[in-house]
Amino acid sequence: AESTYKEKIELKALRELCFGGTAFKLFNICFTILLNYLPLDQTLWDSFLKKQRELYDQFLKEMIIQPGIAKANLGLSREDVTMEDHPLNPNPESRWNNYFKDNEVLLQIDKDVRRLYPDMAFFQRPTDFPCQLILDPQNEYETLRRRVEQTTLKAQTVDRNRSGVTNVSSPGKALNLYPSNEYEVLPNGCEAHWEVVERILFIYAKLNPGIAYVQGMNEIVGPIYYTFATDPNTEWKEHAEADTFFCFTNLMSENRDNFIKSLDDSQCGITYKMESVFSMLKEKDVELYMKLQEQNIKPQYFTFRWLTLLLSQEFLLPDVIRIWDSLFSDQDRFDFLILVCCAMLILIRDQLLAGDFTMNMRLLQDYPISDVHTILMKAKELQDSS
Repeated sequence: AESTYKEKIELKALRELCFGGTAFKLFNICFTILLNYLPLDQTLWDSFLKKQRELYDQFLKEMIIQPGIAKANLGLSREDVTMEDHPLNPNPESRWNNYFKDNEVLLQIDKDVRRLYPDMAFFQRPTDFPCQLILDPQNEYETLRRRVEQTTLKAQTVDRNRSGVTNVSSPGKALNLYPSNEYEVLPNGCEAHWEVVERILFIYAKLNPGIAYVQGMNEIVGPIYYTFATDPNTEWKEHAEADTFFCFTNLMSENRDNFIKSLDDSQCGITYKMESVFSMLKEKDVELYMKLQEQNIKPQYFTFRWLTLLLSQEFLLPDVIRIWDSLFSDQDRFDFLILVCCAMLILIRDQLLAGDFTMNMRLLQDYPISDVHTILMKAKELQDSS
């Protein structure tokens, strides 16, 4: 892909190329540049990527491996643990308090990534490039996998009854840790793609304690990771985890306000964006707008998911990536997202005008058009007529 560019990439030309839907092999170049990860000067790429990937390894060591080693060692030397550093010490300053708090976040992430894109086999498959640092037999430590199993076991087997007596349910029951609709853990030495995504989200949560992890982030990181992990170029594939982490972090820095509850009603929050879809609809198709108002169909009933998850739940993964191509290439990407949502409504106007509340809610919850090209063309048309 590199040979198709001069040394310094023309951002304007790249935006146009991506907006129209790039050739698949260019997806990574587009994502990495448009999400402000790679610099425009290609001569800097190699050294930049090397530095970022080393930094990510550092994050893994500090946030997963070192605390895991400390926890594993603790198990070996229980008798000489001081009260101050005992895992059961209730003091909020105790370092173990953070460790157990992290486990709660980890459990939430784990639950969500085990159901990532269930209509595709991809996330359940083993990666060709499992993380050597994580799987290194030299490191005797409590892995994320082990932490999840331990925390789940504790939660399932320990049942405190009202009088404060602890009942431990029979271990037989606790062996079935996960519901059948969730992905299985692969044998030691292998990692499924969903486990890699879990690690990315855990590191993100640790580095961004203000927002940590909110359900739905898994749906945003999924398509980015998929793009890197299926790239024909082995180097992108091999470093999919680190590169996804940085691209996801950059995308979240623009999209995180949608996940922060206290900002919901501010101008950068989700409520304002949801209302923008309706005010644009009013401007572009007043008849349809009036119909939705009359039926009391409020924007939050369906646009909350559309906007927060960048439409990742409404279409098949390759189509989501195609929409994101256009979205990321627009300078005002979130304004363009509002245009896309508005286009989606106008394209089904006849059905909406004819339907009652129940039929229309069903249409909006399970959007009927799968041809994303039509939707993007309509959004562009609305943009040009603004």
